[in-house]
Parts: sequence; C-alpha cells; structure tokens
Amino acid sequence: MSETRSRQVVIAGAGIAGLTAAIAFAERGYPVKMFEQAKRLEAAGAGIQLSPNATRILRQLGVFDTLLANAVKPEAVVLKDAASLRQLARVPLGGAGEERWGAPYLVAHRADLQDALMARVAQMPDIQLTTGAQVSSVASGSLGITMTDGVGRKIIDTEGSLLVGADGVWSAVRRFGVTSAQSRFSGELAWRTTISVDSAAGNAFAAIGASDCVTTFLHPGFHLVAYPVSKGDAFNLVAFTKGERIAEGWSGLADPSILASAMRGTAAGLARLVELAGPWLTWPLHTVERKQPWTVPPGIALIGDAAHAMTPFAAQGAAMAIEDAATLATLIADFPGDLTQSLTIWENLRRPRIEKVLKRGALNRLAWHARGPVALARNLFLATRPGENLAADLDWLYGWRQQQIIRR
Repeated sequence: MSETRSRQVVIAGAGIAGLTAAIAFAERGYPVKMFEQAKRLEAAGAGIQLSPNATRILRQLGVFDTLLANAVKPEAVVLKDAASLRQLARVPLGGAGEERWGAPYLVAHRADLQDALMARVAQMPDIQLTTGAQVSSVASGSLGITMTDGVGRKIIDTEGSLLVGADGVWSAVRRFGVTSAQSRFSGELAWRTTISVDSAAGNAFAAIGASDCVTTFLHPGFHLVAYPVSKGDAFNLVAFTKGERIAEGWSGLADPSILASAMRGTAAGLARLVELAGPWLTWPLHTVERKQPWTVPPGIALIGDAAHAMTPFAAQGAAMAIEDAATLATLIADFPGDLTQSLTIWENLRRPRIEKVLKRGALNRLAWHARGPVALARNLFLATRPGENLAADLDWLYGWRQQQIIRR
C-alpha cells in the first residue's frame, strides 16, 4: 500500500462536521478528499449556538477569529414564561462564562460558521473539495469508493484508508454496514425565521426579550428560542411544536395553524412577535437509531448527524459534530497502526458523552414543555437556584476538553 493511500482520508459531506474533520485531519498532515452531493455549498438552517466545548476546538483549528467577526457573544441564557413573560432563570455567559469554561459561548448565522470553515479550508492545500458528488458504493474488503452525480452517473473512483460519513441525518454512507440506515421522524417540527433588528418584528422582540441574550420562552405546547446573529443586526427565531411528518429535507412549508394552535394562552406580545416574524420555514426533526454502529471495518466512521442525529433541545448538535471530528482526527493521528482498533476506541470514548447529551436534551424538553404541577415545581426549582449554580450544572458539558488518549 502506498504512503499516500495509507494516509488518504475521504470525507462525504461538506457541512459543519465534514469541514471540521477535513481541517482537523489536514492539520495533522493527512491528505483529504472531500465530496459534497450538492452542486453548491449552502448553509442549511439559520442560527446556530456554539457553546465553549465547540468554540475551544474552533480556536485550535484556526477558525474562531474569522467566525467571531460576524458572531455575537450573548450575555446569558434567559428562560421566560411564555404566558406571563416573567423571567424564570438566567444562566450567565459572556465574560463570566468565558472565564469559567475557558472559551466563549457564541451565537451566529449558520452561513457565517460555514464561511469561516471554508476560509480555513482554502488555506490548506492538502484538502481537495468536489461538489455534486455522492458516495454510491464502497468496495468490500477495501476502501475503493465510487462517487456518482445527481442522476446516478459514475463520475469518480477514489480510494483511501478512511471514509468519514459526515453527510447528515439522511446519510448515504450510513447504509454501508450498519443495521438501520433510515432516519426516524421525531414527531417534532422546528419553525425558523430570521428578522432584522430594525423591523417591526425586531421591535416586537425587543419589547419582550433580551437583545443581547439567548431568550427561551417556555409553554406546554411549544417553546421558542431567540438570539442575535449577524453581528447583532438580526435575530434568529426558532419555535418547536408537535406536528405531522412533512417532506424530508432541511426546510419546507407546514400549516401555520399548527404553530398558532400551539401558542394558545401565550402573552399578547409573544403572539404579536410570531405573527410579525413570518413567514416561517419548517424543519422536520429526525433522529437515527441510537444503537447502530458508528464505525465499520475496514475503515468507515460516521460523525455528527450521520451517527447520532439528535433533537436540538440541548443546543449541542453542531458542538457534538465538531467534537466528533476533532477527536476522530486526534485518535487516528496519535495511534495510526491499527485503524480498526483505533475506530473502536474512538466510538467507545464518544458514546457515553453523546448519551449524556441526549439525556440532557430530553430533560430540557420535558422541563420546557411542562404543565400544571410539574411546571410549578420547575418554576420553584429555578427560582431557588442562583445563576452560578445553573452554570455549574453545565460544567461537564461546556468545560469539556479533549483528553489525552492512552491505548490500554
């Protein structure tokens, strides 16, 4: 096997997970071929929250400063009751959070993160990006990989030592050797829009929310998260409701009466904001089978949503993808001898953390959509818990750092 072949990394997907993985491997001297099925790179979604466990890695990879030019450092996460607009809790971020966790909490437009990642990729000659190409087959017993275009015509044959499936919740790579390739609709819809600070909707938000914070409005039928993006010139809004399955894809249209119905009993100011902020694009939230393998011999690894797509109630989807990419590159580079064993170790190291994040997301959803006595208990708990204590509850998540990996 040639030296180039033995070190060649092939990455399917040029989203956040794939771009981060490409940079992380190239930083360690690996040649990277990256393939994206879309003909043009376009950022899916709107706003994105990047907690310190993610921004720390972005800083290490040389992405942070470019992103920071268009991002915002929120001062806190604020929880409010959607019916009364009463503040229930405030988790300090800003300078206090950066001092506590060693890296800042950022909110940004997803396109700004993708642009920052692409700017770093452009500086790295060992990364080759091809668009309009999707993995269609992987040769058994080796990593001979065939790429096809949008109509199924073969356009590229390539090979490598490692194939990284970073192609999202509807992953094409996931079908190679895993037990359940299909994603599952979670029963939740995400309603997204972005509004200008100077618009009528922006003024409506300023009247009920905190323009320098991540504000979450809690209600039994839905919750809505709002925060500044684009240097603070706009607000990203996303609401979550139950809903019927709609067409698979990152954005679509759903009956706005679903959102209106879920908001019954909310404060007039919040209802006005939602009305003025439209039209809303709708995302169906999909997950994947939690027990499926993330690594498959002879050298396939799934990262990010391809491995463990999760609902966004812990705001950690992007952060977990960034962690996956960085830790995978670190482990493969530090222990290059036995790829299959290294991939197994990596998966075993990552699974407990992902499971803990998933449980935190499930707890958040339960608390944010609580009603009756459960909601009263939640409010009492939050009222008696100082912000510093709420921040301390997140040390395990936001304070995470890559640990020295020692092969036993």
